[in-house]
Amino acid sequence: MKTTRTKVVLDIDLSDPGPIPEKTIDEAVALMRTGRLHRYGEFAESEPYVALLEEEFASCIDSGYAVAVNSGGAALFLALKVANIGPGDNVLINAFNLAPVPGAINHVGAKPIPVETRGDFLINLDNLERLASENQARALLLTHMRGHIANMWEVMRICEQSGLLLIEDCAHTMGAKWDGQFTGRFGQLGCFSTQTYKHINSGEGGILVTDDADMAAMAILYSGSYMFYEQHRSIPPVETFEKWKWQIPNYSMRMSNLSACLLRGQLDQIPERAEIWNERYRWLESRLNQIPGIMVPPRDPREEFVGSSIQFHLDLAPEKIDRIVDRCGRRKVPIKWFGRKHPIGYTSQYFHWGYMDPYSLDDTSKTLSTTCDMRIPLALTEHHANTIAEIISEEIEHAT
Repeated sequence: MKTTRTKVVLDIDLSDPGPIPEKTIDEAVALMRTGRLHRYGEFAESEPYVALLEEEFASCIDSGYAVAVNSGGAALFLALKVANIGPGDNVLINAFNLAPVPGAINHVGAKPIPVETRGDFLINLDNLERLASENQARALLLTHMRGHIANMWEVMRICEQSGLLLIEDCAHTMGAKWDGQFTGRFGQLGCFSTQTYKHINSGEGGILVTDDADMAAMAILYSGSYMFYEQHRSIPPVETFEKWKWQIPNYSMRMSNLSACLLRGQLDQIPERAEIWNERYRWLESRLNQIPGIMVPPRDPREEFVGSSIQFHLDLAPEKIDRIVDRCGRRKVPIKWFGRKHPIGYTSQYFHWGYMDPYSLDDTSKTLSTTCDMRIPLALTEHHANTIAEIISEEIEHAT
């Protein structure tokens, strides 16, 4: 009698963000008991959690100022606003991206122009240099997409040569560096996310960093400080606000004390988490690269990344990739595929964003047609890495 082998199913949730530290939970509960969840105090002494977070985060990444807001997308929007980007302005972005980036540009009324993406998931610097000269762009909003960091010295050269203001989207690179320098510290402005699945977790949140006193003051006022800006600790000289407080509208994008309380207890864990993630990234990278049809592109040794996710190419026809991704999902290995014709979940492509002008980007479309993406939870073990590789390998074999 023929027996059917039971298929292995992964026994870990790849979307598990991990627990909030117990000490931090206790602090958050104590804060909730006070009811003082708004960051600014009026008649009584309030817990300055957001101000402390800003001060500590700026110190962590060697930034002059940090401004905490209610989402990573809000930080991108504020960065564009304080850079005086608005209607009629062109902003270059890497085409391999997520919807909040062109959304932030649309929010300020500017025009996003996508730059080609290479097979290693990095912005095409030759295309960037050409588009910078052809489009009279005001800025480059560079997303270190899924933690992949381009040659930042070359990016800086192109920006300086072309007169581009550089804003870094570091949603996937908190604590990461290029050649010894933190991401977010190359451009005039850096933007970080504290949404769940990022490197520190408050559910939702964002942080803007800059060394420019005027930009910092404007960001504080735009974020919704009213006239309580002196309650900030990471703050430019008070006289800087005199130039701006009469003309900057309040957009009410503040971070709450509760979010900041949750984040402060995680800040000192960033270096340790980076080591854990990168170890697990290398486990998966070595195993996936042994599977026929899969390729994880090599990374530049100067790229000190934080591997909270892994991307690979699956060199097969679209209908086969679709089938493999579906079957892997049934075995609890959720894989995002960027080659779909329609956006699904968080995953979309430049041609899905109908509020942008239509573009035909052959290299990017070819790259993304085979691009697969998996989250890496901190709790992943080598056993899990082996199981993931086994499942993917079996489903590729089944589909081909």
